[in-house]
Amino acid sequence: MSLSTIARRLCCSRPTSGGRISVVWAHVYSTEAAKDTGAKKYKYPEVYDPYGPMPPPSQKVVDLADRIAALPPEEIKQIAPALLLRLNQPPPQAISGQGFSFGPQGGGGAAGAAKAEEKKAEKTVFDVKLEKFDAAAKIKIIKEIRTFTDLGLKEAKELVEKAPVILKQSLTKEEAEAIIEKIKVAGGVAVME
Repeated sequence: MSLSTIARRLCCSRPTSGGRISVVWAHVYSTEAAKDTGAKKYKYPEVYDPYGPMPPPSQKVVDLADRIAALPPEEIKQIAPALLLRLNQPPPQAISGQGFSFGPQGGGGAAGAAKAEEKKAEKTVFDVKLEKFDAAAKIKIIKEIRTFTDLGLKEAKELVEKAPVILKQSLTKEEAEAIIEKIKVAGGVAVME
């Protein structure tokens, strides 16, 4: 006996005025009602084609494809620009890869070292990092850090105690060298990154 049949019998056996409503709700929640719909099952295609079925290409198109495939690679590269020109279409714009990291580029050895030197030479923005300091010079370094940052005494002290830590970011080379020199005079060791 199914659950819906039991619910119908319980609802109909009570002599209440809401008996008819209970029978309706029992039928609504019945799983047997869903089986009797007779809806057709949709058969999914093996391969999804968003453009729908297409007719086979004409003989002209097949001959053209054969002629293109027979061309040497140098001439195949000239087809797209020639078609764009002929159809008055603008050439595609190059997508910039700036800001994306594609991992190490190039081979190993001297070629990789040469590229690394080029990148170091091209760098225009630097960070100043406090590496270490003399314990006796801690107060001088805290005072010096407060001169080129807008940190309070407590924040500057906490920053110095976290050494090695980056003191200031996004500086020009000249600004970074001036800060490093001030930290050196105060008794600390700072580096440019």
